[in-house]
Amino acid sequence: MSSSPYETYSPVSGPQPPSPYGGYDPYTAETVAYGVPYGVPYEDTYRPAYEPSAPPEPPAPPMSPTLPRQQQVAGGRVREGRAARRRKGSERPDFRRLLPQALVVAFLAGGTTAFVAKDKAIELNVDGKPRTLHTFADDVTELLADEGVAVGAHDVVAPAPGTELASGDEVRVHYGRPVRITLDGEQREVWTTAHTVEAALAEFGVRVEGAYLSLARSRKIGRQGLTIDVRTERTVTIMADGRARTIRTNAATVGEAVEAAGITLRGEDTLSVAAASFPRDGQTVTVLRITGSKEVREELIPYDVRRTQDASLFKGTEVVDQAGRPGLRRVTFALRSVNGVKQKPRRVRTEVVREPRAQLVRVGSKPLPTSVQGADHLDWGSLAACESGGRPNAVDPSGTYGGLYQFDTQTWQSLGGSGRPQDATATEQTFRAKRLYVQRGAGPWPHCGGRLHG
Repeated sequence: MSSSPYETYSPVSGPQPPSPYGGYDPYTAETVAYGVPYGVPYEDTYRPAYEPSAPPEPPAPPMSPTLPRQQQVAGGRVREGRAARRRKGSERPDFRRLLPQALVVAFLAGGTTAFVAKDKAIELNVDGKPRTLHTFADDVTELLADEGVAVGAHDVVAPAPGTELASGDEVRVHYGRPVRITLDGEQREVWTTAHTVEAALAEFGVRVEGAYLSLARSRKIGRQGLTIDVRTERTVTIMADGRARTIRTNAATVGEAVEAAGITLRGEDTLSVAAASFPRDGQTVTVLRITGSKEVREELIPYDVRRTQDASLFKGTEVVDQAGRPGLRRVTFALRSVNGVKQKPRRVRTEVVREPRAQLVRVGSKPLPTSVQGADHLDWGSLAACESGGRPNAVDPSGTYGGLYQFDTQTWQSLGGSGRPQDATATEQTFRAKRLYVQRGAGPWPHCGGRLHG
């Protein structure tokens, strides 16, 4: 019998080769419970939950102190032998106990596999700054939210938000930048994800060869954006002095383009379009060579005629109290020739030299008498028919005589008439003719005077 208080169990029968550990075999050695000193007998009390507990073993009778020491040792050895047999039986595998443990191990192994499968290695590039990370996010949206990357309406995310992720994928975020650009005179605001002026202009489709840029092409565009003025190279034709000059220019104004073509404006020279306007591609600009002078002319200013009623004068009688006099003004005209062609004179200044003087006339309002004693019985109709054909406004070819009875102006006014006889009424003309007959008889009408007597 071994001197060790523990028995060893070997599943292989027959003689065994000597152990490198001497008398200690690590494969068959018994496991000692935690907290139990080595050499103290240990009983395995584990029972699965589904196995009913074994009935407690009755306690051993106390060793009598009066027994001889040999009997005490013998009784102790008997008890040790029984415990060793129980331990030997407990070392045999119990499949009912191993089954729940196997299920727990399998569950833990499956969970670990699923945990590892959801972990993804992703490269996240935010505005040109890449980094590799591990994530459990299912798609791009969840990844950006987990990483605290906020995107706006003008930002670009590739692949698009919501796209499912797989290990090894790359996600790029490009932030939008506002660019306030004045392109060939037209202002607008656009957004770009480019980082430099040159890349942004290429994205906008702007040709920079030969163009004027207010900022360097290599200028970086920050998140706050920038303002830039761009003038592309254009073709402009300038017509001057009978010759056409076509140039390529990025000038800001038509005037600058004309100067770039080597054309000088002198004196009153001007252009067919405003010099400050923006030159368009394919535009034709004409230089207008202007020569000019001034001319002064004098013009009469008509006078007014002011008439007032006079009851002391017979109707149809007018008396001029103040003769009218025209005024005088001096007018300055600008005379121009454009490319050798004379233009219509343009009035540039007016100066009044003398004010006009109005003519004052008194007009009779007293009714005219129709009867003149000593002349009412005569045939005045026959005389009028002979002198003027019976027309009150008749005038002879020389312009000296007028009216029904062909008065000259001096005779007419001496009889109290005003103005010209042909402008008076037929009644007034007959009245004046009767007065003339009383004064001078039929003599004033040498050819037709005999008609008065029928």
